Amino acid sequence: MAVDHTTSSAQQADLHRAEPVDLVVVGAGPAGMSAATRAARAGLSVVMIDEQNAVGGQIYRAIERADARRKEILGPDYAAGAAIAEDFVRSGARHLPGATVWQVTRERSVHYLKDGKVGSFAAQRVILASGALERPFPIPGWTLPGVLTAGAAQILLKSAGEVPAAPPVLAGCGPLLYLLGWQYVRAGVPIRALVDTTRHEDRWRAKSHLFAALRAWPFLSKGLQLLRTLRDARVPIYEGADDLAIEGTQGADGTQRAAALTFTSQGRAQRVEADVILLHQGVVPNTQFTQALRAAHRWDPAQLCFTPQTDAWGELDVPGIFVAGDGAGIGGAQAAAQQGTLAALAVASQLGMLDTATREREAHAHRAALARVMRIRPFLDSLYRPRDANRIPADSTIVCRCEEVTAGELRGFVALGCVGPNQAKSFGRCGMGPCQGRLCGLTVTEVIADARKVQPDEVGYYRIRPPIKPITLGELAGE
Repeated sequence: MAVDHTTSSAQQADLHRAEPVDLVVVGAGPAGMSAATRAARAGLSVVMIDEQNAVGGQIYRAIERADARRKEILGPDYAAGAAIAEDFVRSGARHLPGATVWQVTRERSVHYLKDGKVGSFAAQRVILASGALERPFPIPGWTLPGVLTAGAAQILLKSAGEVPAAPPVLAGCGPLLYLLGWQYVRAGVPIRALVDTTRHEDRWRAKSHLFAALRAWPFLSKGLQLLRTLRDARVPIYEGADDLAIEGTQGADGTQRAAALTFTSQGRAQRVEADVILLHQGVVPNTQFTQALRAAHRWDPAQLCFTPQTDAWGELDVPGIFVAGDGAGIGGAQAAAQQGTLAALAVASQLGMLDTATREREAHAHRAALARVMRIRPFLDSLYRPRDANRIPADSTIVCRCEEVTAGELRGFVALGCVGPNQAKSFGRCGMGPCQGRLCGLTVTEVIADARKVQPDEVGYYRIRPPIKPITLGELAGE
């Protein structure tokens, strides 16, 4: 079911029934908590809505109930989230946990589902802090049972202390891959291998950003520490990996599951047996809400993804709606916290609860802090740029997992005249499954762009429509 973003007469009537509030913050990660905290302290009525039952988002998941041992395993960057969570609790902002936001309108009406019941807020301002999604990693065998993303594995570690029963293989690129390996070593989990797709030319390209990265030495130092820990633990590390594929095996029940990762490294064919394979090649902004709002977006050639266009405070070209954190472009937890505060300062000023001089004085310090933590970003984006072959797969590889559409079928659609992701839905239901394009969106854009020999921004992205998350007709009727 899809609902157009324009406001119907029924929606207009609902605005009168919705609970009025100064600010709704969507998302309870570092950006959302920081935004809600600063806005509440300015005297605004604030509601922060999040799907999880506790604050923290993905990066600080379960931070309020993490014991000393789990904080030790996950490291000081994770433990730092406790202070942000405590500040939020003290701020007096209202928290609506376990609630799924399924629509945000251009008129700033925020609709949510909680405990099977729908509700809505009529907000004067909205801050979207919906964070990031892991980039798709479509390689042969990536849909087999036993294959997870590194982010999903880390969520299990943070929320429940769960680790793989058998030694896993970690494969791909990006800081999270090494961070998860470091955390597993500290948790006593043996690692079969770490397979890094980063090649010599990636390191050479990143050198052009090395001077700025050296000014962010603490981040580089952390990376070196992660690598040192893995080497001290004698984790086999394969570098410059190409031609990744996952082999399957048939179990006693007749179903297939992962059995091994095959690849080449330094020109040699490799095969590492494992029934748990964790894939990762970076994260990208979660733009489901901003795309549904028809806000302006652009293709970011450095981060290889679409990002919403905002002003210096995070405001979209949809008046009164802001984006803070990784949803506006990948910057990490520390950057997200600063961006959340900046958005809150702008909101408080617009609503007359903060004078311009105070806003600018506070913003100066937060912008300086943001600039410091972002110095490392160009270096990381260059070093861990996902390889074309791992983003734009061969014909036989499944791209849309929900509808089992392969890259070859997509290219066939293009040969028949398909020019973009929205037409691909009509040709083969690509992107129309339960995930609504979250897992395949960027891949579909890049496969079509590659087949048409044009840039991704010419191809565009899926036309996202509410409900952003599934909602039954019965639940919808309840509103």
